[in-house]
Amino acid sequence: MENRKVFSVKVEDGREGRDGKPSVGPVYRNLLAKQGYPPPDPEMSTTWTLFSSSVEKYPGNRMLGWRKFVDGKVGPYSWKTYKEVYDEVLHVGSALRASGVEPGCRVGIYGANCPQWIMAMEACGAHSLVCVPLYDTLGSGAVNFIIDHAEVDFVFVQDIKVKELLNPNCKSTQQLKAIVCFTSLAEEDNAKASQMGIKTYSWTEFLHMGKENPWEISPPQPFSICTIMYTSGTSGDPKGVVLTHETMATFVCGVDLFLDQFEDKMTVDDVYLSFLPLAHILDRMIEEYFFHRGASVGYYHGNLKELRDDIMELKPTFLAGVPRVYDMIHEGIQQALQELSPLRKWIFDALYKHKLSWMNKGYKQKFASPLADLLAFRKVKAKLGGRLRLLLSGGAPLSSEVEEFLRVTCCAFVVQGYGLTETCGACTIGFPDEMCFVGAVGSPAVYNDLRLEEVSDMGYDPLGNPPCGEICVKGKTLFSEYYKNPELTRESFEDGWFHTGDIGQMLPNGIVKVIDRKKNLIKLSQGEYVALEYLENVYGVTPIIDDVWVYGNSFKSMLVAVVVLHEEKAKKWAELNGYTVSLFELCSLSKLQNYVLSELKSTADKNKMRGFEYIKGVILEARAFDMERDLVTATLKKKRNNLLKYYQAEIDALYHNLTTKK
Repeated sequence: MENRKVFSVKVEDGREGRDGKPSVGPVYRNLLAKQGYPPPDPEMSTTWTLFSSSVEKYPGNRMLGWRKFVDGKVGPYSWKTYKEVYDEVLHVGSALRASGVEPGCRVGIYGANCPQWIMAMEACGAHSLVCVPLYDTLGSGAVNFIIDHAEVDFVFVQDIKVKELLNPNCKSTQQLKAIVCFTSLAEEDNAKASQMGIKTYSWTEFLHMGKENPWEISPPQPFSICTIMYTSGTSGDPKGVVLTHETMATFVCGVDLFLDQFEDKMTVDDVYLSFLPLAHILDRMIEEYFFHRGASVGYYHGNLKELRDDIMELKPTFLAGVPRVYDMIHEGIQQALQELSPLRKWIFDALYKHKLSWMNKGYKQKFASPLADLLAFRKVKAKLGGRLRLLLSGGAPLSSEVEEFLRVTCCAFVVQGYGLTETCGACTIGFPDEMCFVGAVGSPAVYNDLRLEEVSDMGYDPLGNPPCGEICVKGKTLFSEYYKNPELTRESFEDGWFHTGDIGQMLPNGIVKVIDRKKNLIKLSQGEYVALEYLENVYGVTPIIDDVWVYGNSFKSMLVAVVVLHEEKAKKWAELNGYTVSLFELCSLSKLQNYVLSELKSTADKNKMRGFEYIKGVILEARAFDMERDLVTATLKKKRNNLLKYYQAEIDALYHNLTTKK
């Protein structure tokens, strides 16, 4: 019975490719959009109306929470209500306008998630300003690039990020008119900024200026740009994704409609723990949704290693994370299990299997085995604060093993979603309590259509069995353009369909699984993008190596590589180190492996690579990648899938060693 459920509706048939055009699969839609997209709420057409209407409805509700440091120790959560936030937002907005910022101007926000981040963002909304998040995981040059490219002239910044803004390498800072610190600036930073002709304000000074110079708000139109969010390109510069107010508000309406069909309702008492960067779309859209619903958002205190402490203090009902975070939770629970007596461990395993079998039969998580929950799993729930109702994973695929484990033991819904900055967040989302979604990313969201398109050179056919191809998306929650890059915008769309570059598989019940990446841009488990070919070009200049194939995947947090040794240089190294063996035998020497790793590291240092782009383990190879073993094409392009098959066992062993060493 259970298997007959279908989770999306087919609204158009697929068609065979002809005249050089690729085949396309059927078009799928959310079940709620069967007859066309539901009309969005006209009262909720901008992110400013989402927020301001909540202030009217829920003025006294807790909105933003943070932890103060007292004598170097982190204290309990302090809260601001919706009304308190609103008043502060009006002062910040007035101060911006009094400083000469006009509607349409671009305002940068740079720093870790905190209430000031959101207040600066909402002040942009109140005055039709474009909010431009700045973040440095894109590399040190990215902040410089974004300020220049988006023509940002005003920046809100966290105190510890001020130094990076005033760094002489950050040349575009010179065009800034003013910097407002989330707290207050150090004397030397103030002096340095004034030398550069930049005005500086502490948060309190800026609020005071706004109080003294009240300014009428000028709210945005639906078609006004809300934010330009920068996302990493395959190589080269970040791309500015332009999202309008209407796009973001429609997305929020879609989440409302989607969640409304389930019996567990979102309430004003829900609490979200925010630690994913606000400069990324996932956290931003979750917070927009929470504000729309009058619920609370508490921020972590800035250290991911101490997230457990924030969880115990805040007791959130909702957590969103990238797979790396859930891997950590999974490892933590597994470690605790190892410390149990053999009998208690046996009982835990038996209860796990018992509950899982009932969940697989279609029972809801909370009814599958109340006994198992009482005896074993409520302790797991207590370790996550005790109130958790929903865990959302995004940013990269979550491994099925971890997903199943969390579904059984956390006593909460576990859901995966898939999306990009360009799709304004999730364009597919899973259903709670449906086991067939384990390992998949869900079905299309309310306001977008989805179809697969043929990728012939990779052998993916959307009309085959199973149907596979590039995921293409169309609908009301897509970005409007790449800022100042009409060429790239044109390349990404065809007949209104946005090409994501991810390869998906359509399951018979209308849900999607992400199985590959079209361009060799991969995402590591912590959600960071890595362009493999670009790295191979950079590492390829290392003297001891002749060729390199870099490998990583979204279930791992680090990169490894197969290195073809440069024969002469390797023999020279052997001579200097007193080895008289063949090149083939040299490959298994750990001393040479360590030497190659150190050489790769110095290449990475020279090229100012980011931490996650460093190669953490190598397999040495005496033979060049060749056509005889089908490892390269006739034009010597690497066949990545074949290389992986060929070296799979060694790669698995290498990752195993690296993780046990950790």
